[in-house]
Amino acid sequence: MIRLITRGRFTQKLVQGNIDAPEDREPALRKLIEAAGAKMIAYYITTGDHDFMLISEAHDAESVMAAIMVTAGAGMITEMNTIRAWTAGEFKAVAEKASKLSGAYRAPGQK
Repeated sequence: MIRLITRGRFTQKLVQGNIDAPEDREPALRKLIEAAGAKMIAYYITTGDHDFMLISEAHDAESVMAAIMVTAGAGMITEMNTIRAWTAGEFKAVAEKASKLSGAYRAPGQK
């Protein structure tokens, strides 16, 4: 399973809908993420450059991206970005692969 962190901004349409009929949108988002075959780990409303942060797990990034596309297509979110997250142990395995590959690279200007 891979972990993905998605951040984005709410559109005026989503904000107005929440003002007109306030509700906790986490259950609806969880249902969508699970329908895509992924698992929602956490969902936060945030301040700063982004209005929300979604942490999810899936066998592939495409599953989560498909769910996010649905909300964007409905005009609810914009300016999304999704990044992959590794645990420290997972990243150690990446570093071990890099260590094995290090002899295969020649830096520019070196012979």
